[in-house]
Amino acid sequence: MTRPDRIALISDVHGNLTALEAVLRDIGDRGIDRVYNLGDFVGKGPRGREVVDLCQERCEVNILGNWDDFLPDPERTYDSEGMRWWLAQLGEGQGKWLRDLPFCHDFWLSGRRVRLFHASATSVHHRVRFDHGEEEFRGMFANTPATGLDGPAPTIVGYGDTHDPFYEVGPDGLTLFNTGSVGNSMDDPTPVYVILEGILDSREPASFSVQFVRVPCDLEAELAEAARLGMPELDGYVSELRHGLYRARTTPIYHR
Repeated sequence: MTRPDRIALISDVHGNLTALEAVLRDIGDRGIDRVYNLGDFVGKGPRGREVVDLCQERCEVNILGNWDDFLPDPERTYDSEGMRWWLAQLGEGQGKWLRDLPFCHDFWLSGRRVRLFHASATSVHHRVRFDHGEEEFRGMFANTPATGLDGPAPTIVGYGDTHDPFYEVGPDGLTLFNTGSVGNSMDDPTPVYVILEGILDSREPASFSVQFVRVPCDLEAELAEAARLGMPELDGYVSELRHGLYRARTTPIYHR
């Protein structure tokens, strides 16, 4: 019997080096050496430069996120002190590296076509939340100009962006899951990532699984580092890391 492969999927680190290091340590302790990153390396947290450096070193696949696209956009100017600060944290060449990342990554796993992207099949800036309708659900599996119009459409799609992990199976066995966020997890602020298990690059049907993993870490240490560095918008970051409450809302999303 062929031993299944395991792939760790991380997303939305958002400059939180403490959380990233804890998650990568957990991944390593499990003997997993394939790490795919679904984007949003930077912004919101204090150490985008260090996060990019570590992901370049450890991640086999890196995918474009919305923050990775708009923050280092040379055509964009910012009135926000926070945006200027996060942009200034990037190292030489990192902005270009981020903007040049691929939109998606497709592969076969246990006879199923898997597609990974950051937010949706059409754009890193189009958000699909957990409470989507059937049309949005099916749209996540479409071949588009962004994903490429040729080749087989996926039957499994994994994405990040919303910071809310979930798993859903719809008509025809189409499987959609959200990895949640490593560095900026909402509702439960404990960093979360996903392990995919199956036979990589195989078109023959075989068992596969999707596992969610929560990794406790010292988020207070990351908040202390943000304060030490003088990061703007610190109160919003405290709300997110300490309580899992998005800075633009005052109650959990499930209680809206």
